Amino acid sequence: MKRVYKLDEIDCPNCAAKLERAITKVDGVKNAGINFFAQKLTVEIEDDRFDEVIENVIKTVARQQPGCKVVTQQ
Repeated sequence: MKRVYKLDEIDCPNCAAKLERAITKVDGVKNAGINFFAQKLTVEIEDDRFDEVIENVIKTVARQQPGCKVVTQQ
């Protein structure tokens, strides 16, 4: 299942790239991409584990970029 989320407070393109790499490594994430200029995260997650995996993605965002938050689903 592919979903798009609004991100809040990504400071720089390098931070976005670092965050994208970390999200891609989360177990259950098939693919992830961050558009720094649009401040959006596109993530593809296994359907049967979506809730569990997106929770881990949100935790990863908070750990990697403390000021950044996954705000809303688009």
